[in-house]
Amino acid sequence: MSGLRETFEAETAAGSDHLRELRMPGSPLFAEAQPPHRAGLPPALFVHGLGGCTRNWELLMAELAGTVDGHALDLPGFGQSPPPDDADLSLDAHMRAVIDFIELSGRGPVHLFGNSLGGAVSTRLAALRPDLVRTLTLISPALPELPPQTTAWPTALLGMPGAAGVIRRASRGRALEQQTQALLDLCYGDPGRIPAERRALMAAEYRRRAELPYALDVLSRSARGIVRAYTERGERSLWRQAARVTAPTLLVYGLKDKLVGYRMARRASLAFPDSRLLVLPLAGHVAMMEYPELVATRFEELLAELAPRVKDSVPAE
Repeated sequence: MSGLRETFEAETAAGSDHLRELRMPGSPLFAEAQPPHRAGLPPALFVHGLGGCTRNWELLMAELAGTVDGHALDLPGFGQSPPPDDADLSLDAHMRAVIDFIELSGRGPVHLFGNSLGGAVSTRLAALRPDLVRTLTLISPALPELPPQTTAWPTALLGMPGAAGVIRRASRGRALEQQTQALLDLCYGDPGRIPAERRALMAAEYRRRAELPYALDVLSRSARGIVRAYTERGERSLWRQAARVTAPTLLVYGLKDKLVGYRMARRASLAFPDSRLLVLPLAGHVAMMEYPELVATRFEELLAELAPRVKDSVPAE
């Protein structure tokens, strides 16, 4: 373990002055780091949603650079991370990838952030490995919502066998710009607020992703993993696991979310034992990209709220 950690630290230091690409030794995982404003800040890890990547967290990570030492992870098959050799893209497999990153980097416990699929992954991780999580921040987490709202059905159908081929045929002749716009319309409360420069970066990433031969298959298999997790019962139920989370939890929901219904905000508030809720009336599914300042402020308020607890837990000398 020490050798792997030394290699990880060496590769971490070899990047640029801003966002750096990190590769887990012996693992096809990549991440980006936001250099903290000063040394000694607590570690944080950011986990994206279905079809996302580390870039989804850049704005929030920049806002929190004076508060945490943040890394954003590309889940297997997404962003810069290639698909796993065993083709396992279940919720458990994504969770194991996050655990591996935390343990092999030696950065745990972390302030864990998750959006959508990443929120479901982070919930299960926090329930099963509380030793790795300081706080949990969930932005529109993909927790079981049955039936899903009407606008979420196309995403749910991604998990059907053969969905990748259907999507590939349906997309022929459709400009990438149109496909990008459709994705923004689905995820944002108001896509018109996206600055032109940011929109261009998103379009470039979408184009790069669309050219990868495995992209649609990864999307479909990961969607299938979410659907399968929605049907699990007993101790495997995500809602049952949410009730086991001991980490202080911040829940963030947008009233204009077309993928996760706002009705789930109340259920989540009741499920997580130590939770607080931030509702953003104009936000959609990716509040950390739409309103990073508000999400960062509420997270910092959470840390300030917890400070007396941390102080009281330190034994007197």
